[in-house]
Amino acid sequence: MMLKAPRLIDFDNKRAYFRSRIRQQHEQHLSGPLRISVRRAYVLEDSYNQLRMRPTQDLRGRLNVQFQGEEGIDAGGLTREWYQLLSRVVFDKGALLFTTVGNNVTFQPNPNSVYQTEHLSYFKFVGRVVAKALFDGQLLDVYFTRSFYKHILDVKVTYHDIEAVDPDYYKNLKWMLENDVSDIPDLTFSMDADEEKHILYEKTQVTDYELKPGGRNIRVTEETKHEYVDLVADHILTNAIRPQINSFLAGFNELVPKELISIFNDKELELLISGLPEIDLDDLKASTEYTGYTSASSVIQWFWEVVKGFNKEDMARLLQFVTGTSKVPLEGFKALQGISGPQKFQIHKAYGAPERLPSAHTCFNQLDLPEYTSSEQLQERLLLAIHEASEGFGFG
Repeated sequence: MMLKAPRLIDFDNKRAYFRSRIRQQHEQHLSGPLRISVRRAYVLEDSYNQLRMRPTQDLRGRLNVQFQGEEGIDAGGLTREWYQLLSRVVFDKGALLFTTVGNNVTFQPNPNSVYQTEHLSYFKFVGRVVAKALFDGQLLDVYFTRSFYKHILDVKVTYHDIEAVDPDYYKNLKWMLENDVSDIPDLTFSMDADEEKHILYEKTQVTDYELKPGGRNIRVTEETKHEYVDLVADHILTNAIRPQINSFLAGFNELVPKELISIFNDKELELLISGLPEIDLDDLKASTEYTGYTSASSVIQWFWEVVKGFNKEDMARLLQFVTGTSKVPLEGFKALQGISGPQKFQIHKAYGAPERLPSAHTCFNQLDLPEYTSSEQLQERLLLAIHEASEGFGFG
């Protein structure tokens, strides 16, 4: 049942099932402790050198960390600290391995990592570390882009995933799908260097790229525009970082099999890796701006009343739905980031049919909320949106 219809099962049950399967795997392959000794100042290099060549079997052993020059005996606390320290260094921009996109909070492989020697070996190591954290039930303070979670789950990315990376480019693609493109003569199955560069590549020398063989000479027509948009999404979110993705997955799937992780969706995978966030509702409310409504509008009053009744999981889903991630800024919601800097939580009035679902623009931390006629209707529509609204829901 779990593997056939994972959408019908709540996150807690999926997580319990995942843990029990991991434990089973552990008991079948009992291993001695996995001991590593690292220097704090070189935690990435030391950990990489000691773990990258270890056989998969060893990685199933209980991790025992020692920081060189310190007395501490690892009863679990040092392991937790090691995961924290290591993830901070791995995802630091100086390491060149990952880069933040969109709201500067979520990470994906850096296409420029090729400038780092052994970069693919490092990605395999990072895949092992993330899987080991899941295997050990440890949480990481790391938040990936939606599209990268999809790669881990082997789920196809779509052009909707580009919105979180570059909302203007996403709007252009969306416009193409909604309008007649017959009169655009120079639109071909290729991307020019400038187009690519401003989306992901910043400092890289990029040449024009053909989206299919001979693409530079093939015009995009009304009949083929959906294929064009799909190929653009594939290129930007997948092909440009394909070697890094493959290496990460080679390390990750050694410990966590593909069929086991696939019971989760991309939002649940984030909660599994990073944990359920502590959300201070009063802080969120104090840091919210309204357009078309005021804090005294009945819809807004109902909204906060409904959200107050949410459990931790639904609070996390709401945050993911509106901001694209369940990460709460260290300084509180006043420090929430959008695509172009600080951007508070936004609630905008959505015009049109009142039975429409709420929709969101994660790059602006914006929730578009229709003017519902009752608190019950708002609750039902909002819950449906945060649980079911994936690609294309409410994008009308």
